[in-house]
Amino acid sequence: MSHDQPQTDLEPGAHPDEPHAGGLAQQLNWLRAGVLGANDGIVSVAAVVIGVAGASGGTRALETAGLAALVGGALSMALGEYVSVSSQRDAQNTLIAKERLELATEPEAELEELAGLYEARGLTSATARQVAVELTEHDALGAHLAAELNLSEDDVVSAGHAAFASAVSFLVGGLVPFLAIVLLPASLRVPLTFAAVLLALALTGWLSSRVNDTPRLRPILRLVVGGAVALVATFAIGSAVGALFG
Repeated sequence: MSHDQPQTDLEPGAHPDEPHAGGLAQQLNWLRAGVLGANDGIVSVAAVVIGVAGASGGTRALETAGLAALVGGALSMALGEYVSVSSQRDAQNTLIAKERLELATEPEAELEELAGLYEARGLTSATARQVAVELTEHDALGAHLAAELNLSEDDVVSAGHAAFASAVSFLVGGLVPFLAIVLLPASLRVPLTFAAVLLALALTGWLSSRVNDTPRLRPILRLVVGGAVALVATFAIGSAVGALFG
């Protein structure tokens, strides 16, 4: 379920003059997903082409393997994101429908419940009751979704958009090792592809830290070291396979 900040005046950290706070949070979530998708594309495609290069594969084999990794990986990412977001969307819609039904059939009980939630947050009984009444008059469903579930109707995301964004970000990331391995001279393709991939991973680590507002060095090192291990392992495996069956 999405944890984007709902658009409600009394949500902690929100402000009545910030109507787009939830939209900003959702944009940041999309950006995080894009960075992760690009990172997956970089590592997945690089592992395939470096492994094939280690097995002494020619340019045609590298092109075929790289394209297969690009297309197959992007489709897999898109499908996985579509299924995941669809499940999340269905759960959100079920909760919204349940809350709407309860408001229609038990309005007084729902009002008391809302007042109790605000009283539990520290308001006096009288103030909590007044807040609940005013919010109910303004937008009963929105008030209950925000207070009970930390959810807004605007948080229900599009599975199709998520799948498209995931596929595109994977393709963008995967193009780095693919273009490096097929365009560089044969004598330099492996070391320079290593360098290009590690540089791209460092960039995605830096972007991730910027998006999450965290220290820069740790995510960069985590991605670069992890990527280097993956590339060395796949190159070694490819070399072993090439030596055995070449």
